Parts: sequence; structure tokens; C-alpha cells
Amino acid sequence: MNRHKSVAGWLGTAFFSVVSVVYILPIFIVLFNSFKKKSFINLQPFTLPNESTFNGLENYTAAIDQYGFLDAVGWTVFITVGSVLAILLCTSMCAWFITRVNNAATRLIYLLCVFSMVVPFQMVMFTLSLVTDRLGLGTPWGLVIIYLGFGAGLAVFMFCGFVKSIPIEIEEAALIDGCSPLRMFFSVVLPIMQPTYISVGILETMWIWNDFLLPYLTLDIKKYKTISIIIQYMKGSYGRVDMGAIMAALIMAIIPVVIFYLACQKHIIKGVAAGAVKG
Repeated sequence: MNRHKSVAGWLGTAFFSVVSVVYILPIFIVLFNSFKKKSFINLQPFTLPNESTFNGLENYTAAIDQYGFLDAVGWTVFITVGSVLAILLCTSMCAWFITRVNNAATRLIYLLCVFSMVVPFQMVMFTLSLVTDRLGLGTPWGLVIIYLGFGAGLAVFMFCGFVKSIPIEIEEAALIDGCSPLRMFFSVVLPIMQPTYISVGILETMWIWNDFLLPYLTLDIKKYKTISIIIQYMKGSYGRVDMGAIMAALIMAIIPVVIFYLACQKHIIKGVAAGAVKG
């Protein structure tokens, strides 16, 4: 029996190792192509750079100098940080209110938040674009509000699951000591919710950082461009496809979010598990 388990374990390890290589291989292909001359990227996409094809850091400098990559990074960081902070603060307070009040109105709000996760984005994208134009939300500040709306569903769902696991006696003791509801949330509830804060923050950061469709639909792209929009412009809007700059920009866009995920990945499972203690 133990022998069969050992064989199955080795087979499973081998299978998932191959799957991992298949998933990681495209990143390495983009990485070594980012150091090639543009003419060789299409001709020899799967070969390592050599003396005749190596281009040093010229692709990276082209992405930064010619296409305004650093400006795009600045707007992407602003949108990502602002949106994640807004989502964490607003949805955690909303989830706490929904869970503790627990009446027909709050249950309806909860159902609407959960329902928003299953509505296809294509159903609302044209209406969203129209409303954005009429309300003047085609700016990074307006996009933060839009991301708050689209990111609230998952965040409220996860926060509600965690708040149910917090003993109500802790909050009752704080009320007896004279805490107002607002002070009790920030002094008592928020520190306890830290695992879910980290999990939601990681998931929302990865989504917003890599998102292309919402910025493209809502932003005034003549004034504001995110990283994903800049990369799309490198592909066609300048009359030619600069594959070298595209590869370099992709690597510079991937590295921050990969480092962020690797540093925080253990908190995702911890936060999800913490929010699943009680239904």
C-alpha cells in the first residue's frame, strides 16, 4: 500500500513539474527575447541571445524613452494603490455592518454583492463607458471609483466570512468600555481582520495591475495610459510593431507583481481559510 502511494506521489510530482515548466516557459522566452535585436525576435524566437543577436539593454531604454513607460508605471501604481486601499477600507466596513446588523436590507446588499461576481463584464461594458463619459470619470481618480465598484463583490464575500468567525463578545466588551462603533471597528475589528485584508489586497492588486479592459474603456488615453495600454500602443498605434520594446516592457511589468505575489502568497490561503471558519 505504501509502495503504491509512493509511486503515485512520484508520478504526481513529475506531472505537475512538467505542467509548471509549460506555464513558466513563456516567461523565459519573453525574458531572453527582451535582450535580442528586433529583427531576430521573429526570426529566432526560441533561441538564446548570442553575439550577433544580443542587444543589451537597448530594448529597455527604448521602452522607457520612446514610449513613456515610466509615466505609465506611475499612473498604474497610483490606480492600483488607490483602488486597493479604497476596496479594503470600504468593503471591510460594509462587510462588518452587513454581518452584525443582519436584517433584510443587509442580506439584500450581501446578495447583490455576491451576484455582481457572476454577472459577465460584457453585459455592462457599454453602459459603463457611457456613464463614465457623462459623469466625467475618465481619469485615474475616476477609475479608482470604478474599480471599487467592480472589486467590491469578492471583497465583501471574503470579509463577511471572516467577520462571522470573530466572537461578538469582543465587540460587546469594547462597547461596554465606551467605544463608539467607528472607533471599535478601527481599534478592535480591523486588527483582527488582518489575514483577510492581506489576502484581498493581494488578489485585488494582481487584478488591477494587469487589467487592460477597464482602463482602456474608461480612461482618456490621450492623457493617461497604464502599462497595459502602453504595451498595446507599442504593438500597433505607432505604425510598426516594436517587438524588442514590447518584450522589455512585458518583463518590467511582470517583475513587480511576481515579486509581490511570491512575498505574500502564503497569506492568500491563510486569509481564505480564516474566512471559511463559519458559514
